[in-house]
Amino acid sequence: MLLKDMQVGQTCVVEEIHLPFETERRLESLGMTMGTPISVINRKGKGILIIKLRGTRFALGYNITSNIKVR
Repeated sequence: MLLKDMQVGQTCVVEEIHLPFETERRLESLGMTMGTPISVINRKGKGILIIKLRGTRFALGYNITSNIKVR
């Protein structure tokens, strides 16, 4: 399943990230690594999510959420 398909209130775990090298490294430096739990706090339109990751809230756009595989 992709992160963009998650609903508000659901929690998932990161399996794979398929983004450009710089974007992937930036997310890793913010704490999004394989096996990290993510909670979906809010949805804003098509695939735009506000997530909680290691105690911090982030807003991620459709291009990012559609390239992160979760379980």
